[in-house]
Amino acid sequence: MRTIVRVLLVLAAFVCAASIPPAALGAPQAARLDDATARKLDELLSLRAQAPASASKGELIELLSRPFLGTPYGANMLVGSATEPEQLVVDFRRVDCFTYLDYVEALTRSTDRDQFTRNLIETRYAGGRVDFRQRKHFFSDWSHTSPVAATDITATSSPAAVTVGKHLNAKADGGNHLPGLPVVDRAITYVPSAAVDQDVVSRLRTGDYIGAYADQPGLDVTHVGIFVMTPAGPVFRNASSLAGTNKVVDSPFIEYVRSTPGIVVLRAQ
Repeated sequence: MRTIVRVLLVLAAFVCAASIPPAALGAPQAARLDDATARKLDELLSLRAQAPASASKGELIELLSRPFLGTPYGANMLVGSATEPEQLVVDFRRVDCFTYLDYVEALTRSTDRDQFTRNLIETRYAGGRVDFRQRKHFFSDWSHTSPVAATDITATSSPAAVTVGKHLNAKADGGNHLPGLPVVDRAITYVPSAAVDQDVVSRLRTGDYIGAYADQPGLDVTHVGIFVMTPAGPVFRNASSLAGTNKVVDSPFIEYVRSTPGIVVLRAQ
C-alpha cells in the first residue's frame, strides 16, 4: 500500500496511458506510450545518459525532475482498484504528486525504455508485480516494502522528531480509505512544522523525498515532493493541485512546511 496514500491521490484529494497485463517477473513489460510521453521519455533518458558518472543520486533526482516543471497536474492518474484490473500508467502529459516521484525515481536508474518500465514497476509495486494489491499506496511503503526505494531519515533530521503509531488505511468511521486492502500498523516519524528550522534544513540534501505528515487517521502523508537547494534558497518541487497552480512547481520550502503539520523525510537509495 502506498499512499502517499495513493489513497490520497485516489480518494482524498489531499494530494496532489498505457495498460498491460499483470507483470511477469523477470521480464519488462511493453507500455503503450502516447506520442508526447514517448518523446519526453526519450529526451529524459538522453539527459540521464549525459549525466557525469560522478553525479550523486540527489543530483540525478534534481536533474530529471527539473524538465517536469510546468507539467499540468492531473488527479487520480492511476487506474485500478479491488474490483477494476490494475493498469500500468505511463503518462508524462499530466502527473499527480506521487506519479511524479515514481517517474523521477525510475528515470534515475534507467538508460533505455525497457529499463525504465522495469524500474517504474519496481518503484510503484511491491514485488515488481502490476497489481492493485501490490501497489505501494503509502509514502512510507517506499522505505518499508520491497523493493525498497528509500531510507527514512526523519528521526535523524531533528531532535524534535515525533513517532506516532498509525493504522494505515483505517478511517475514523471504521471504514477503509482503500476498500479491499488490509489495514497496516506502522510507526510513522515526522518533524513538526514548527521545529523545521535552519538546522533541519542543513541536514537535508537535494533529492530528498519529502512527505507532508497527515494528522488524519489512516494516512501517513497527504502530499509529496522533492527537496531542492537552489542559489535562492530551499524549494519544495512538487506537482501542486492548489487552485491557481495546477502544475509542477518549485514552492519556497519553509513556507510550504509551515502550511503542514510536519514533514516525513526519505532519502533515495
